[in-house]
Amino acid sequence: MAKFLVKLQRYFRRKPVRFFTLLALYLAAGSLVFLHSGFAGESTVTGNQRGAGTGEGPGLPYLGVMQLSRGFKAAVTMPERGRRHGPWFKSTSKEPVERSKAGDYGSTRSRVLRSRSGREKEEDRARYIGCYVDNTRRRTLRGMSFFDYKKMTVFRCQDNCAERGYLYAGLEFGAECYCGHKIQASNTSESECNMECKGERSNTCGGVNRLSIYRLELAQESARRYGSAIFRGCFRQPDNVSIALPVSQLMLNMSVDKCVDFCTEKEYPLSALAGTLCRCGFPTTLFTLHEREDEQLCAQRCAGEEFESCGTSEYLLVYQTQVQDNRCMDRRFLPTRAKQLVALASFPGAGNTWARHLIELATGFYTGSYYFDGSLYNKGFKGERDHWRSGRTICIKTHESGQKEIESFDSAILLIRNPYKALMAEFNRKYGGHIGFAAHAHWKGKEWPEFVANYAPWWATHTLDWLRYGKKVLVVHFEDLKRDLFVQLQRMVGLLGITACEDRLLCVEGQKDGNFKRSGLRKLEYDPYTPEMRKMISGYIRTVDTALKLRNLSGVPDDYYPR
Repeated sequence: MAKFLVKLQRYFRRKPVRFFTLLALYLAAGSLVFLHSGFAGESTVTGNQRGAGTGEGPGLPYLGVMQLSRGFKAAVTMPERGRRHGPWFKSTSKEPVERSKAGDYGSTRSRVLRSRSGREKEEDRARYIGCYVDNTRRRTLRGMSFFDYKKMTVFRCQDNCAERGYLYAGLEFGAECYCGHKIQASNTSESECNMECKGERSNTCGGVNRLSIYRLELAQESARRYGSAIFRGCFRQPDNVSIALPVSQLMLNMSVDKCVDFCTEKEYPLSALAGTLCRCGFPTTLFTLHEREDEQLCAQRCAGEEFESCGTSEYLLVYQTQVQDNRCMDRRFLPTRAKQLVALASFPGAGNTWARHLIELATGFYTGSYYFDGSLYNKGFKGERDHWRSGRTICIKTHESGQKEIESFDSAILLIRNPYKALMAEFNRKYGGHIGFAAHAHWKGKEWPEFVANYAPWWATHTLDWLRYGKKVLVVHFEDLKRDLFVQLQRMVGLLGITACEDRLLCVEGQKDGNFKRSGLRKLEYDPYTPEMRKMISGYIRTVDTALKLRNLSGVPDDYYPR
């Protein structure tokens, strides 16, 4: 035996490649055996469940093969814990709550496999309905929508629609997601839904004007009730109410839930409660929602809900449902080349992307950019990819402030924002993306002081340069646009040479946030500005204020100055 081992040693010393090949095969075989045991149905037991003869004391936990292979499921040994689902979904399977001997690994693996062919099989979160025709003028699913031309997946669309309480999620053009409570079109051949998802090549996301639609399995019916509706206020009943709010129903057991659900089912964005009468409609010139009344005038108790108000026959209590107002959602490139180049100029962080969203909804035309931002293009700003001189877009985003660049434009909308807010917004964008947030370490580190020292002077020179070199400049304060969107947007659209359609502008008011509103959940718990920073920025504010007044314009709003 010893001679054999010596010969074997000499052999592998002369042929090291064969030795390492044999070693690799041995390890691979061992891995296969280990993986096989993970699917063989061995049960996981705790230290207290092990029998005698294990070689361990009764109080020590047992980390066997199966438990090690499922380190991310450390709690699977608890028999009382059933399968977990997200807050909006319920299981369509018939399996009992207790785990089988195979544990959770098999079901997790099967769900992963099913997700690769999610179009053809039922999943816990949704059921595939089919391929449906869509129309850009009259959408099949008329709720919320969002686009991502780079990372769209089936689950992402389903998750966003379910989170907002919708019953259906539909994917189109490989990158567009639409939500709704009702399918308002006919189905068509499956072969017409033939485009791969941009972020998931193994799945299909509709086609050209074709939707792959899923029925979402909501955890409870109340997930789509008025908790997700937006309270708009108390309003006097309009003249010609049957025209302004064309759909109505008497509800002797009236509640906010019932009226909102009724108008949602009828696919209207407004739900108006008038005592025991529920009315539905759109914001129009007949019912603009611009003149709110004292809420006490609507404080009549609901017949079907003791602690809710349901309005009166004269004063309506209005909620905005989840139904998206599609009167302003269509967008396209200009049919003929623009004769003038209009700039949408702002300091970074002053709300330029939000203003573009509003302008596109108000005019129906894409906006362009002096730059190319792939993330904005992927989110639906299709004019981002065009050259800024192409003439196919209604206006051009720019942060430039040099004389040559400014004089390249024939006119401009100059958007100005409180520098304290603008600097923080741009710092968040720089270190956290368009709707993300800078990390705590960035605020507390050297990055923030350096950023303020470099960017605060630019905030002032940007405005001063556009006032000096701009040929025809319309000044819009970001704060005024937020406070009085209808009037300010009318001014902006007027400069663009387009007659503003009032109904379309009213539609924009209901869709004003878009997908680029940074959540307020992560506000800083402290003021990042030092006294030295505030003193410097206050000086720049006074300089800009003086420059505006010298041009017979209103100065900066009062809240620009430090608290």
